[in-house]
Amino acid sequence: MIQKEYGKDYSLEEREQFLRNTCDGMEEISYSRVFTPEELAKQREVLTEASIALADIEKAKKEAMDGFKEQAKPYIEEKTKAIENLKNKAETVFETCFKYIDEETKMVGFYNAEGNLVSSRPAFPNELQKTVFAEIRKTGTDN
Repeated sequence: MIQKEYGKDYSLEEREQFLRNTCDGMEEISYSRVFTPEELAKQREVLTEASIALADIEKAKKEAMDGFKEQAKPYIEEKTKAIENLKNKAETVFETCFKYIDEETKMVGFYNAEGNLVSSRPAFPNELQKTVFAEIRKTGTDN
């Protein structure tokens, strides 16, 4: 008959020898051993210490990663801009341009400092009102 306990009437040292002498064989097996209250408390202590150490490491890791992200940020921005420029085969420029209104075609042209037309669109009604500069351009004189 299988009993819950066996050889408990022997001391710990004698019990192993008794079990060895009376068994039908020995095998390596795995099983769950229930902790004593002291062992359970020790496991909680190990868990607490490991959690604190891990939290410190995670904090240091985050700070390091933030530093690396900050170092990488300008390169990521350059890369993004270069990809966009290559995709469009052009770059977006923000600069002061010079606006000219052609009353005959009712179009507005914007020229950069190099004199290149960079954008054009139909003129708005309020832009078609004559200005002194438009009159000078029309006559070609400044008298």
